[in-house]
Amino acid sequence: MMKHLLLLGLLLNSAHGIGLEDLKGPLGDKELDVPEATTVPYPIYQFVSAVDGVTAYRVSGDLQGIGVSADGWLYLTEPLVWSEEDTHSLQIEALADDVTVDGPYNVILTVIDVNNNAPSFGQEVYTGEVMEHTPAGVPFVQVFASDSDDHNSANAAVRFSIVREVPSTHNTPLFQIQPQTGEISTTEEGAKLLRARAGLMYSRGEQRGSHEAVERRFKDYCAPVNDVPYEENPFFTCVLRTESRRLDATTDPDYTLVVRAADLDGAPNALSSTTRVNVVVRQNLWINPGPLTIRENLKEDYPMKIATVTSNDPNALYSLVQKERLTFPFTINPSGEIFVTEELDREEKDMYVLVVLAQDEQGVELERPMEIPVTVADENDNAPECGTSELEVQENELMGSEVGNVKAYDADDEETQNALLSYKLLSQSPNTDMFSVDTYSGNIQVARTGFRRSVTPMYTLTISVSDGGIPARTTECQITVKVIDINNELPIFEKNYYGQVSVAEDGEPGSMLLTIKASDADDPGTGSSKVLYHIASGDPDGVFSLQAEETTGEGKLYVAKPLDFEEQSTYTLQIHARNPEPLVQGLEYGEESTALVTVQVTDVDEPPVFEQDFLTVNVPENVTVGATVMTINAHDPEGKELMFKLEGGGAGWLDIDSATGSLKTKKALDYEEVKHLTVKVVAYETGSPDMKSEKEVNIHLVDVNDNAPRLTTAGTFICVNDRKPVLLEAEDKDADPFGAPFTFSLGYKRSSNWELKQINGTSALLSLKKVAIGEQKIPVPINIKDNAGLGTNNKFEVHVCNCTEAGHCFMEPERLSGILGIGETVGLLAGVLGFILLVLIIAIKRSQKKPKHPEGEEAEGMM
Repeated sequence: MMKHLLLLGLLLNSAHGIGLEDLKGPLGDKELDVPEATTVPYPIYQFVSAVDGVTAYRVSGDLQGIGVSADGWLYLTEPLVWSEEDTHSLQIEALADDVTVDGPYNVILTVIDVNNNAPSFGQEVYTGEVMEHTPAGVPFVQVFASDSDDHNSANAAVRFSIVREVPSTHNTPLFQIQPQTGEISTTEEGAKLLRARAGLMYSRGEQRGSHEAVERRFKDYCAPVNDVPYEENPFFTCVLRTESRRLDATTDPDYTLVVRAADLDGAPNALSSTTRVNVVVRQNLWINPGPLTIRENLKEDYPMKIATVTSNDPNALYSLVQKERLTFPFTINPSGEIFVTEELDREEKDMYVLVVLAQDEQGVELERPMEIPVTVADENDNAPECGTSELEVQENELMGSEVGNVKAYDADDEETQNALLSYKLLSQSPNTDMFSVDTYSGNIQVARTGFRRSVTPMYTLTISVSDGGIPARTTECQITVKVIDINNELPIFEKNYYGQVSVAEDGEPGSMLLTIKASDADDPGTGSSKVLYHIASGDPDGVFSLQAEETTGEGKLYVAKPLDFEEQSTYTLQIHARNPEPLVQGLEYGEESTALVTVQVTDVDEPPVFEQDFLTVNVPENVTVGATVMTINAHDPEGKELMFKLEGGGAGWLDIDSATGSLKTKKALDYEEVKHLTVKVVAYETGSPDMKSEKEVNIHLVDVNDNAPRLTTAGTFICVNDRKPVLLEAEDKDADPFGAPFTFSLGYKRSSNWELKQINGTSALLSLKKVAIGEQKIPVPINIKDNAGLGTNNKFEVHVCNCTEAGHCFMEPERLSGILGIGETVGLLAGVLGFILLVLIIAIKRSQKKPKHPEGEEAEGMM
């Protein structure tokens, strides 16, 4: 048995790249995959117990053809079959002389599906009906196939295809199938080429292919011959048989499709099966009769039939739906005949869209709604209409120049002859033949020159406008042409020099300085007489501007930009007067259309001007005291001497040189104390302190790494009997990037008693590794470096002591330096009390004795 297993293992190794060693492992809980339908015996896995002396293995549980060899090989004696929830739960154990020495352990076998089932169709033959002219891609039948393999794998991924189409007379596929869903529809070519076999037309209530319906048609169209019964009439029976077969797809289909279903999503090595689909092509009676055209104003008897629609269901009920909420002059009868109910007017509405519905008695649609466009054809029922036309022509207009166009409109269809207009000049008053009209464009042109406004200020033209309809309609239009004056006069200034005008240099923009005027003798109210003013020279920077008054014709000179006496004190402006219309040929502007004016700017004492727009500077905090931070530059427009001074809260840190404007530090700056200084610099005239200007100076201190991290506490204690780690926390006055995160380390090169473990960027834990001998105070140097590497040793004292139950240090009294013990304290108190008692006794006795001799009193006083 095991020889076979080893041979099978070698086969597996060559087929799948898996050797027997890959199927071997220690005895324990295991989940294994086993393919279904394997050859047997089939090795699954070899378990090896780590216990010595194992002589056999035993397996129990859901066996079903599963065994185990003496050397631990789990193998199959029967092929397994896959199902969706098919697993085998086993227990395996190692034995020594039938005694369990290792285990039992749980083993789960999962059966893996293999592709051993072909897809299966739900029917041997499918039947489908498709109408003529059905759009491509619209499904008319669907096939179904299922695969018994694992539906979550490619083994059950079914793909459909049409492998044969009978008959195939068009050399192109007429049908197509959706590979995933099995829906069958026509191709683009099929939608065009599919045709149904000829058959009978049925009326409402008739059953298709029935004996009675065929007999009724024979009575209508074929008279009985020799009174032969219909059942014995071979022509009748042939028609009846043919009609029955035409309506029965299974008996006589128009097309037969062979459909293949393959698993593995149609891969070359897939399993497959086929089915047959019989297709009958039905005659599609639901055909759109449009588009329709109806002539407007048509004189007929109404309602007038215009079209007929027929549903494929003879019992269909027809109705019309209108798309717009307007008058709807159309109806439909139960036979599907569509009528127009009245005369139509194209100018009112030139197109209608009829939506035809075919429904059953419950209102269910039997056909897709049909939209029939109805165009109203134009009739020449509108004459051309004239628009208002007032044109102008200049006195010097050249021959052939276009004056304008006749404005005419015809309401008829512009795409027909009914709106094709032609023009003819009937008369012109005065009758001088000064104009001509183009026949088809309606353009009016100059036919002769020599217009004189003083002689003939206006012409009236009578023009006929005709359309191209039959019969044609004509309208007469009146055109007025005004003769306008040409620009043959120059604008003349009332004086060519307007003298000198003064303005202070602090004059506001918009201040008016002067009024000028030039007159033009051309026709008033025209572009020939209108005067425009502009500064031709003397003001390259646009300091001044000119504006013309429409009503008076005067020009106003204004200040447009701020003035500066020191920059320029005198302007000589050359002003031109011009017309918007061009001068007649040969006439040019001269000195009479030019004027001069001198603008004198007067000086005004102005305050100092700072030369910097923004006074902001970044200064490192470690700059030396007295260093120049920046230099303030200012000047006086009049060139007067300036002085500088400081104002504001930041003045205590800074100082300024009153003569040069050099801003210097007055004392050491400290970023940790103040990060931003704002000071006001005042520049003022030495002789006139009130003439001053102010500027705010913003100084941003830049942090430097001038502070090393420090511990927040200088020491702590550790209990001898409970050596809990001590939390060390550090801080740094510097800002990022010179602050946290910190790096903690012991100041010793090596320490066997202390351990330091960093927790985060600002704290660490200090631990005492060995038990201390007695109480003692131990200095522990802690080195802390900031993020930039600056650091130093911090002195940290740890008091190792005995602790109370509350967790506080205490020391035994006899070990306390400078403190008496309990016995000494009691003896001292007893001595003091005894001395006080002795003094009291002596005092009482003395108070009881009487004085005898003075000597005795002195001696007693001495005592």
